[in-house]
Amino acid sequence: MDLKEHIRSIKDYPKKGILFRDITTLIKNEKAFKECINQIVERSKKFQFNKIGAVESRGFVFASAVSYILDKPFIMLRKKNKLPADVHSVDFELEYGTATIEVHKDSFDQGDKVLIIDDLIATGGTAEAAAKLIELSKSKVAGFIFVINLFDLGGTDNLVKKGYTVENLLDFPGH
Repeated sequence: MDLKEHIRSIKDYPKKGILFRDITTLIKNEKAFKECINQIVERSKKFQFNKIGAVESRGFVFASAVSYILDKPFIMLRKKNKLPADVHSVDFELEYGTATIEVHKDSFDQGDKVLIIDDLIATGGTAEAAAKLIELSKSKVAGFIFVINLFDLGGTDNLVKKGYTVENLLDFPGH
C-alpha cells in the first residue's frame, strides 16, 4: 500500500506559504492507518528502548497505538500549562512561530531509553525540544520515527548531525 496516497496537501495552512501535509485522511482509512502503525512497529525494531514519547497532539495518535502493540509505556509531551504536576519545560521555534512543550518530571527514570514518535518532521524544532525534555529528565533518546519527513526543510538532517537516529516512513517536499 502506498501511504502517500492517503496524505492530503493543503496550501497556505496554517498561514500563507505553508503547504500542510494532512494525516487525517490517512487516519480515517482503517487499512492505511493499520499499515502505517505496522510500518512504525517494524521500524521500531531497529531501536533499543523501554518507553515511547510523543509530542502533542498528532504524534499521540501514532505513538499510543504503537505503545499498545509493543506493550511499552507511553509518555505524553504536552503543550505549555496542560500538565498538573511539576514539569520540565523547553521553548522552541516552529517554522511558523514559537511554542513550549512540557513533560512531568516523574515521567522518566534515570537511564530510560525513549523512542520518540511523531507525525511529521519539518525543521526539527519540535523534535529537538522533545529530545531536550527527555535529556533534562536524565534519560536518553533512543531515536525518532516520523510518519512524514519534509526533506527539503532539513529537520532530519539536523537531528542526524546532532547524533540522533531517525527513521521516516514517507518523504515529501515542504514547499
